[in-house]
Amino acid sequence: MLLIGMKLITDFLKPSRTSFFFKIIISLNAFIVTHSIFFMMSEQQAQELMYQMQTLEGYFSQLAQKESSIISIIREASAAIESLKTIDDKTGGESLVPVGLGAFVKAKIATDEKLILNIGAGVAIEKDKNSAINFLESRLKEMEVALQETAGQKQQVAMSLEQGKQQMEQMMAASRSKK
Repeated sequence: MLLIGMKLITDFLKPSRTSFFFKIIISLNAFIVTHSIFFMMSEQQAQELMYQMQTLEGYFSQLAQKESSIISIIREASAAIESLKTIDDKTGGESLVPVGLGAFVKAKIATDEKLILNIGAGVAIEKDKNSAINFLESRLKEMEVALQETAGQKQQVAMSLEQGKQQMEQMMAASRSKK
């Protein structure tokens, strides 16, 4: 029995079969290494993609906040323009002036006085009613342009997020199919 086993081993290890045997082992090793590298690359790619998507989600959130702020400024500017347009030039009237925390003071509007506009950085200037309305309308147009740009950026980021999601799904499907 031992002789038969030895004969099989020596027959198997003959030079022609030995190279075939080693070729199979080398091929199997190459297959294992290749798939291990592919798995590591896929895992690394997945991590990079997740990081990119998290960054894009943060940016999308910032754009949404910016968009909300711009909308608030547009509403405030529109209300200010409408309020200024309703002030009668010929007769003074009364108005409620906010002093903070929901408290208001009645005030008389003088028709011959100029309006004071905050132009930013703590700087205020005097302007007549029509100049003030023109200034506010130009600021309103600037804000509308900024709103459009922000909406466009949000749309681009949303598209990038969707592409990233699709890539992640493809990677997950590919990893499932290899198992």
